Amino acid sequence: MSLRRLVLWRHGETDYNATGRMQGHLDSALTQVGWNQARFAAPALARFEPEFVIASDLHRATDTATVLTEAIGVPLRIDKRLRETHLGEWQGLTGAQVDERSPGERERWRSDPTWAPPGGESRVEVADRAVDVVADLRSSGSDSGRTVLLAAHGGLIIALTARLLELPVTAWPSLGGIDNCHWVELGRRDGRWRLHAYNAGIVGSGLR
Repeated sequence: MSLRRLVLWRHGETDYNATGRMQGHLDSALTQVGWNQARFAAPALARFEPEFVIASDLHRATDTATVLTEAIGVPLRIDKRLRETHLGEWQGLTGAQVDERSPGERERWRSDPTWAPPGGESRVEVADRAVDVVADLRSSGSDSGRTVLLAAHGGLIIALTARLLELPVTAWPSLGGIDNCHWVELGRRDGRWRLHAYNAGIVGSGLR
């Protein structure tokens, strides 16, 4: 059965999210809010009936994915190509700290997907490794289900979405952010990926 739908799910809130710190490849942990967000989202994601889930090897994504896979009984695979953007020297800093050290560079990073933080990756480089995961799914024949869910990170999801939709690199910054435990839904038709939902999610009370 060929791959027809992708759901790209961002992890729940982490301790770094809660304190405004930049994570990148740092292996931050889900907060209690993050765990609750994953539990709250699971019934909505179950309706997609994914054949399996592939998660980034960083714990915030793997733990989020496990909430879903244990709830609906589907296999979980781990793939480090789904890691968040490596932010180099910025990892662990707050936005204010980066702005103090390197005025204007965060804005440059947001507006130019080809530019990378010192010692880190550009969004284009992130898309290059992430799109290989999708290519592997499409080339693996019977191993590719009708729907596959990728549990990953906000920056990677934006970059991968832009790449799959074949947007010009100059248009990538027009895509908005992905909230914790929200997702993107993409469907494949006539040989192309099409956007069905962006930053979709379940918002409710009692997450804390």
